[in-house]
Amino acid sequence: MPSGRLLLDRFCTRLAAVRRCSPTTVTTYRLELRRFLEYIESRRSAITAVTPEHLTGYLLCRQEADHLDSRSVAKSVSCLRSFFRFVVEEGLRLDNPGALLESPVLRRRLPQTMDRETVEKLLDTIDSSSALGLRDRALFEMIYSSGLRVSEAVDMNVWDIDFNESVVKVKGKGSKERIAVFGPEAAMWLKRYLEEARPVLARGRTRNQVRASCLSAFFVGRDGKRFSRKGMWKSYAKYAIRAGTGSRVHTLRHSFATGLLQGGADLRTVQVLLGHADLATTQIYTHVDSSLLKESHRRYLPRLGKMPKSSRPEGSEQ
Repeated sequence: MPSGRLLLDRFCTRLAAVRRCSPTTVTTYRLELRRFLEYIESRRSAITAVTPEHLTGYLLCRQEADHLDSRSVAKSVSCLRSFFRFVVEEGLRLDNPGALLESPVLRRRLPQTMDRETVEKLLDTIDSSSALGLRDRALFEMIYSSGLRVSEAVDMNVWDIDFNESVVKVKGKGSKERIAVFGPEAAMWLKRYLEEARPVLARGRTRNQVRASCLSAFFVGRDGKRFSRKGMWKSYAKYAIRAGTGSRVHTLRHSFATGLLQGGADLRTVQVLLGHADLATTQIYTHVDSSLLKESHRRYLPRLGKMPKSSRPEGSEQ
């Protein structure tokens, strides 16, 4: 019987090589299963002896310790099911205790969005006189202009972008490549970043740090290495606080999508530009647009929202 750590390594290798999961998914599953292995080891149990009660106990501990929402719990359930399915396929167990787990019901949340004025206010808080500020301005202009995911932006390489055609090749979910389009405002900031800021930041590498991935990375940090997702989140949070929006970097992608729909783009076009595999995923933005219409109706035509006199209860003021 291989150790739990060895099984975890083999499972993650299969995720990457056979199921072609993204590096982010593999990392997420690895962290989740490390916590689970520590949990069962603390209870002196083994993979072959894990019961559904062990799994529910672990999930309850995770919820209480980390205050997980229903969406995070659902991801943990999916991870445990997948891992024990692998254990069964390896011939180490006859049953999958995770098969009995029930995922929580997920409510479809409307994505948070910002109007153009709010986005511009946020972008204008960035001091582009410094190399890091210029990088951040180019980065967030690009995400807003193209509707990129965070992972797609940080994984961009220098040769992926074509300024003549105003397009960039990115790698989306499931390692699927797609072409994203960007506008002239983003193009201006991207060119400035490449010419003025990236050479300065790239000098942060020492000879021992030089790797092909660093040399090819489009967006780099102060150490000259590829800019990380965590670094991007921290940078954006700083500007969001200054602008008073309380938004997250993914809000730029949501705002891009709703802006297209409000401008008259059809749903299929928005789906392609966002890189959604399923049109149903894109349809969530039609609900956002409807809510904005209702808010505008209430704000600018308040008289139409009043109760007719004939419908008022007796004794009410006229």
